[in-house]
Amino acid sequence: MQTHHLDTPLSKEDIAKLTIGDIVYISGTIYAARDAAHKRMLEALDRGDALPADLTGQLIYYVGPTPAKPGQVIGSAGPTTAGRMDAYAPRLLDLGLAGMIGKGNRSAAVMDAISRNGAVYFAATGGAAALIARSIKQYTVLAWPELGPEAFAAMEVENFPLVVVADCKGGDLYEEGRRQYAR
Repeated sequence: MQTHHLDTPLSKEDIAKLTIGDIVYISGTIYAARDAAHKRMLEALDRGDALPADLTGQLIYYVGPTPAKPGQVIGSAGPTTAGRMDAYAPRLLDLGLAGMIGKGNRSAAVMDAISRNGAVYFAATGGAAALIARSIKQYTVLAWPELGPEAFAAMEVENFPLVVVADCKGGDLYEEGRRQYAR
């Protein structure tokens, strides 16, 4: 297990260095989007429209933040269960998305798309939403504001703490954990 400090957008070389279990601190822009925003992104692609941002080399965080209190950039910003975006993720990965941030395991189709595209899946610590929010320095809605916390947004982050749970080499920390427990 290693610790990495990376800036977005991520390069293929950045991702190739990562192995399941590694701790990664991300700085730069990451995008926030949940179920409804993902549905809208694929509808836009189906119509031939551009996405709200170029996702090449970028990360999408599956988050629906709570409203910010006075003096805060964002409220609690904990991860959403990633499996809810599994129907959308392979297509976005095929378009150049470098990775995703969420919690929970992914479908076989997503794991295949991660390997095929040299991408990565990170877990953010569930239950630490207020702590995670401290790493978010700016939050800007870019598309579909009527979706509220599910809108597509850009977040400027500094040392955003993550764990690699699926690497580009086919590693799956959830499967590895089950194997170790079974011993």
